[in-house]
Amino acid sequence: MQEKKSPLENYHLHPARLPLLILKIKREVIQNSKEVLSLLQEKTPTFKPVLAIIQAGDDNLMQEVNQNLAEEAGLNITHICLPAESGEDEIIDEILKINEDSRVHGLALQIAETSFSNKILNALKPEKDVDGLTDVNLGKLVRGDAHEYFISPVARAVIELLEKSGVSLDGKKILVIGAHGSLEATLQCLFQRKRSMTMSSQWKTPQLQGKLQEADIVILGSPKPEEIPLSWIQPGTTVFNCSHDFLSGKAACISSGVHGISPIAEDVSLLAAALRIQNMVSSGRRWLREQQHRRWRLHCLKLQPLSPVPSDIEISRAQTPKAVEILAKEIGLLADEIEIYGKSKAKVRLSLLKRLKDQADGKYVLVAGITPTPLGEGKSTVTIGLVQALTAHLNVNSFACLRQPSQGPTFGVKGGAAGGGYAQVIPMEEFNLHLTGDIHAITAANNLLAAAIDARILHENTQTDKALYNRLVPSVNGVREFSKIQLARLKRLGINKTDPSALTEEEMRKFARLDIDPSTITWQRVVDTNDRFLRKITIGQANTEKGCSRQAQFDIAVASEIMAVLALTDSLSDMKERLGRMVVASDRNGQPVTADDLGVTGALTVLMKDAIKPNLMQTLEGTPVFVHAGPFANIAHGNSSVLADKIALKLVGEGGFVVTEAGFGADIGMEKFFNIKCRASGLVPSVVVLVATVRALKMHGGGPSVTAGVPLRKEYTEENLQLVADGCCNLEKQIQIAQLFGVPVVVALNVFKTDTRAEIDLVCELAKRAGAFNAVPCYHWSIGGKGSVDLAWAVREAASKESRFQFLYDVQLPIVEKIRTIAQSVYGAKDIELSPEAQSKIDRYTEQGFGNLPICMAKTHLSLSHQPDKKGVPKGFILPISDVRASIGAGFIYPLVGTMSTMPGLPTRPCFYDIDLDTETEQESLCLPSGVARAVDAPQMQTIPCLFAAVGEESEFEICCYAMLGKWAEKTNLEIAVYFASLSKTSDCREGDSSEGQTSNSEGVKKGFGPSEHGYYDCTAELSAKIALVETELESG
Repeated sequence: MQEKKSPLENYHLHPARLPLLILKIKREVIQNSKEVLSLLQEKTPTFKPVLAIIQAGDDNLMQEVNQNLAEEAGLNITHICLPAESGEDEIIDEILKINEDSRVHGLALQIAETSFSNKILNALKPEKDVDGLTDVNLGKLVRGDAHEYFISPVARAVIELLEKSGVSLDGKKILVIGAHGSLEATLQCLFQRKRSMTMSSQWKTPQLQGKLQEADIVILGSPKPEEIPLSWIQPGTTVFNCSHDFLSGKAACISSGVHGISPIAEDVSLLAAALRIQNMVSSGRRWLREQQHRRWRLHCLKLQPLSPVPSDIEISRAQTPKAVEILAKEIGLLADEIEIYGKSKAKVRLSLLKRLKDQADGKYVLVAGITPTPLGEGKSTVTIGLVQALTAHLNVNSFACLRQPSQGPTFGVKGGAAGGGYAQVIPMEEFNLHLTGDIHAITAANNLLAAAIDARILHENTQTDKALYNRLVPSVNGVREFSKIQLARLKRLGINKTDPSALTEEEMRKFARLDIDPSTITWQRVVDTNDRFLRKITIGQANTEKGCSRQAQFDIAVASEIMAVLALTDSLSDMKERLGRMVVASDRNGQPVTADDLGVTGALTVLMKDAIKPNLMQTLEGTPVFVHAGPFANIAHGNSSVLADKIALKLVGEGGFVVTEAGFGADIGMEKFFNIKCRASGLVPSVVVLVATVRALKMHGGGPSVTAGVPLRKEYTEENLQLVADGCCNLEKQIQIAQLFGVPVVVALNVFKTDTRAEIDLVCELAKRAGAFNAVPCYHWSIGGKGSVDLAWAVREAASKESRFQFLYDVQLPIVEKIRTIAQSVYGAKDIELSPEAQSKIDRYTEQGFGNLPICMAKTHLSLSHQPDKKGVPKGFILPISDVRASIGAGFIYPLVGTMSTMPGLPTRPCFYDIDLDTETEQESLCLPSGVARAVDAPQMQTIPCLFAAVGEESEFEICCYAMLGKWAEKTNLEIAVYFASLSKTSDCREGDSSEGQTSNSEGVKKGFGPSEHGYYDCTAELSAKIALVETELESG
């Protein structure tokens, strides 16, 4: 029988050359890795991949090898050394830490074979598993898409060495002995792809000797037992040792030349270590690719719009939102960058900004509006419709950034703020109630500070200087130490001492006493409920407060300065500084007293540490939304948070769009957005979308007053081109205000059902004449993003133009001049008039060093002037400034034009009548808002159609009374809200619906109309008269 030759001999490669071959391949692998990394660093110079190796025990044989190879290739290695006796839980804890560390790009395990378990292996993130051990990586290999994952370096080393040796694997019999798990499966898969016949065996099997004698190549997956003789291996067989000793860092080789066996391949551990480095570079490349701007592979949710449009809650519940972790992955968030709240909400960590710091921002779009009616004109709905159009229909990355609504209006009169119709944020119940608890955190922090103020006054009034000092700096185990915040106060006071016992009596008094003047306290307690009976209260009446009573008040939670701080901060450290410098009162010498002085800054920051993270939700079409912060637009700036905008701009990347909204009309919300928010953030807006409605324009053109709770007059539901044309003066003025800041304007006409084509065309034409870049009608309420595609195209085109953004005034101007600039340039006032109190406050703030802050005007949103009934564009008026206050932490001065309530009250019929919970399904029932005024035609609110076909035994008049008084018809299961646009063509005046079905009956003035199954219900003259009586009752209160 002819003697079997070694494959290596067949290919003229002498076994003595094998170490040189291994060294050559290793050098090629490292050189290739170095070149690839160099190319990556040309684009990202600071990038350097990091490999973490978790080692259990003190076997450091491979540690030096790994370190040298990493340095040669240009990588960093960090070793986590655990005790040899570390158990499964300890190892997994370390793995999970590395998984969540975005600074580490690869993870390898160097632990004893007995410590390996499936639980440990599959704890590794597949994208960091550079040894290819996890089931996910193995599954990808078997499925054939391993280019996205990693292959075991050990298995690759075997293949590389065989092929580079000139060994043909085609048709060879390969025996893998003693291999387990991923290594065995990987070897089998790779050899089969080389058309080899692969056999597997364990050491102690009866057929082992026969298999060894048949094999051309033998792969040892575990150490050979002593009782297995080497003579079983046929001479000329090539043997590779890939035993687990390699993984644990021990030498892995078999002596050659025993029992006539031809010399075998050298140990593969060195080559495998080099291939692991190559995997690391691939991991780093993938990580960099994920950081770069790309078009999202977003799965958008399909809409099936119904007509008539159902209620908001029905629409919301009919759509199943994506799991929030799926949405987060689609838009490029890493798993360690989100904190999931339930199924549909998540907080996003600020570390994302550091990761994406080199990525270009997207385009920044502001949605503002003309001076609105009391019903609102639908800015939130337009905002959501626009991003649905951009992402779901134009395949452009876009993000909506909205304010979180207060529970006060949600339970009160306005209802929810999640948008409306087919342009809303879902689930709307979670959007409107609690969300992730940010407002509750603000409430807790605000009231802690309020409690600290009054407690400090009490303690200073009832203790001597020495007793007060000893309690502020107590002795613990005989040692006194200042806290960190107390040391900061000492520094501000000019006391450069750190030893509490070293202070003089005068220094102790100066340090311990804030000497707050109770009459100057501006910090109020808050609650997120409309509670009118807390507008003026007396606190401290208990005997235990020793006469330290005073008059105070509660504000609604979102009126807290802490909310404004949250909205304007750009980092955790910045928020802490802003919280610390909030001024709560003045001392008896007229100097400001801050949260830092009270020593409460650190505690406030702890309470707010989660609230600073933006909340991720989604629209009806599955596009991303940030909901974060909700400052009032009167005493604060009325915009969502700077952080949400900044994170969103990075996530959408270059070519993407971030669309945010400003409260009230452009004269208020937009002006504050530019002069306050953009000044704080450093962000430059690209486009202003100015929302208008035919209804609001008719009001500004001289139409009857629009009152919440009262049906609209016929002027608003019948075509009236003259009213529209006259009212466009307000639209023109708002366009001019935007142009003061150098930003192009696109007018979005929020279309209602009663708007005629002639009215729509007239508004668009006049808007363009007034200087708008473009003007387009929008139908998102009735059909979703598809109805705002024209708006999306217009915004994209406008954003392509060069921005010439500028601020309206220099903050270094005196406070009075800044107020005058806003009054004259924005509102159109002739001049301003300061009350003595306002002038006194301005003098005080200037003296205290706050004169260089921007201005946040607190003024009615219902008119450009200070008088709500003055519509259109009032001229020649004097703007009265009754008072001036300061939010030093937030960073602005806010003058009050007239009086300003910071605590709303509940109406006769609050929205909480229509909020319920099904105790069986635990599903909330939110019919927001209800009643005539809110259901008539506010675009951001729901409409529940009137169905006369199933009213049962109720008379028509009783049903009308129920509806108009905001009640439900108890004898039916229908949610009926009957509304009549006072002797109108049609009652359903909602935006977005087509104008089909409208009556042209000239006798309409004698009739009321409501939608029915077959068209419009024709009310009798008697019923119309009765309805008129109900209207009269409503108008008189």
